[in-house]
Amino acid sequence: MKFFVDTADVDAIAELNDLGMVDGVTTNPSIIAKSGRNILEVTKEICDMVEGPVSAEVVATDADEMISEGRKLVEIADNIAVKVPLTWDGLKACKVLSGEGNMVNVTLCFSANQALLAAKAGATFISPFIGRLDDINLDGLELIEDIRTVYDNYGFETQILAASIRSANHMSECAKIGADVATAPPNVIKAMANHVLTDKGLAAFLEDAKKADIKIV
Repeated sequence: MKFFVDTADVDAIAELNDLGMVDGVTTNPSIIAKSGRNILEVTKEICDMVEGPVSAEVVATDADEMISEGRKLVEIADNIAVKVPLTWDGLKACKVLSGEGNMVNVTLCFSANQALLAAKAGATFISPFIGRLDDINLDGLELIEDIRTVYDNYGFETQILAASIRSANHMSECAKIGADVATAPPNVIKAMANHVLTDKGLAAFLEDAKKADIKIV
């Protein structure tokens, strides 16, 4: 499973990228706003840093305006994936932009029907939002399973990009289901390394090394 980092914090991206933990980056207007920087400027910096797809989201809601904004965004770098919402206008924009050879990430997906439409419209990525479904007492991981089944049934090449990841458990469950990509904040990716038994074992090893005066010099 590929890891995309869901942030516009270039320092956090750089740290994970140096470890080989970054296959791409996702951003949205909310994330860019938190960075306090110009959307085109920060997106260009991220694109120069990572080799994989960088999702940059349109802010228009009309299909023609989305297409215009998408064409502007892909001028930033070759690895831009234009992010459009899963609305009827968003699907129209996806069809045009993908038809022009651009990567398109269709976001805010909450049903298998929506994912099926996105694949038919030529989406490179579909972004089902796990955490937001969990927030309303629905099973976000079940949606990933449903989309995986639909896509595998018909050989769709659209990649499942699990989004709205809230925990390290979400990451492992998505991997087991077969999501192609999971995008998560840096702290969630780092949390995947944590385990209480690892901490306990390390503490014991260090205590034994101290008692035995073991030194590696």
